[in-house]
Amino acid sequence: MPLPTATRSLSAKLLVLTVLFVMLAEVLIYTPSIARFRLTYLQERLSAAHLAALAVEAAPDRMVTKELEAKLLAHVGAHAVDLVQPDSRVYMLSRSMPPQVDAVVDLRGAGVVDLIADAFMALAQRQNRVLRVIDRSPKDVAQRVEIVMDERPMVMAMLDYSERILVLSVVISLITAGLVFLALVVMLVRPMRRLTESMVAFRRDPEHAEPTFAPDPRRDEIGVAQRELIAMQDALGTALRQRERLAALGTAVAKINHDLRGILSTAALLSERLAESADPEVRRVTPRLMGAIDRAVDLCGQTLSYTQDGVLPLRRARVDLAALVEEAGAEVASSLRPDGARTDAVWVGQVPAGLTLSADGDQLVRALANLGRNAVQAGADSVTVEARRTDGRLVLTVTDNGPGLPPRARENLFQPFAGSARAGGTGLGLAIAREIARAHGGDLRLVESTGSGTVFALELPVE
Repeated sequence: MPLPTATRSLSAKLLVLTVLFVMLAEVLIYTPSIARFRLTYLQERLSAAHLAALAVEAAPDRMVTKELEAKLLAHVGAHAVDLVQPDSRVYMLSRSMPPQVDAVVDLRGAGVVDLIADAFMALAQRQNRVLRVIDRSPKDVAQRVEIVMDERPMVMAMLDYSERILVLSVVISLITAGLVFLALVVMLVRPMRRLTESMVAFRRDPEHAEPTFAPDPRRDEIGVAQRELIAMQDALGTALRQRERLAALGTAVAKINHDLRGILSTAALLSERLAESADPEVRRVTPRLMGAIDRAVDLCGQTLSYTQDGVLPLRRARVDLAALVEEAGAEVASSLRPDGARTDAVWVGQVPAGLTLSADGDQLVRALANLGRNAVQAGADSVTVEARRTDGRLVLTVTDNGPGLPPRARENLFQPFAGSARAGGTGLGLAIAREIARAHGGDLRLVESTGSGTVFALELPVE
């Protein structure tokens, strides 16, 4: 699988997204900023208008010349100024012919949303409007100031402010995006690229691929992912090599199985003749010899079956569960104890009559028989099988009164050649039983194991 090109790489996407997000943040900052700029502009005009109106109060007879009035209005940037004091006195400055007012802007009690909407409405205007602006005086909130002014100079100032903000935003976004991009490349992209390259190389040759990077001592998620990937690749490589050896073992066992069975058959025939010997000592040890031969044949068959089964092919059919349990009990009853003696264990099947299930009957009998044989060979003399439905599943509990599983067997439960509860066992019985359960869509689990017995639960899905 080829790695992504530069235009489709994670680095390029991070760079573009960083620029976009920074620009979006600047837009969100600009929205209240432009409204605040417009409010400040108008308040500055109102403050200047208050000072200009006070000149009227200081003039003799509260009258100013036309020349001074024109200068004061030019300083304010307005066509007319009204200052209303608490005692209802009004000081006015006005041109001889003030223009007609197009809109009234009352800043008293204006909310943030109103100010933002008015600011963008002003920016959208293509023609100059004459505004009448009303607010409490920034110099004295007890006095009210009203001015009549052109909107265009304010809009031009707002556009100039917006241009400065835009340039500043672009510069900030590029600098921030560059720094964030470099940080992300060093902290994320490069380690992720090494992880990707290692996974691609491992997929091409999982048995011999080596990690393309050394484990990073960093303690964050990337460092954990690198160390876990190396550990996983080592474990998978070991498992694949072990699987290859097991496959070779299975092939070898398959080749010698026929000859070995022939040899064991000959030994069994000779053992039967030994049972007819006149020597009592020979007759006494012959059952043990025959039991040992039977166990050797059984071990050979189990090992061959386990190495060749793979994914179990199921032949599903509607089966009577009670009959399957009885059949498994018959197989357990005919099995041998480790000392070669026939078992006399009691098999109790407590399965309701008429309970059916869509499953492979032969495989289920095999799983139950394995559980029963394990219990008997571990020292149990009673095995009970019960069935119940719960949460859309059928649960078969297999309970024995044996001595329980030793700690080593619990640690390696369901592990072939490692999870046996007795010396000389292979541990294949439980491993095969669980594979059968999982092939049916269920599972096999240990419920409890104490000194008074062990309980396994074989769960199967039902329609």
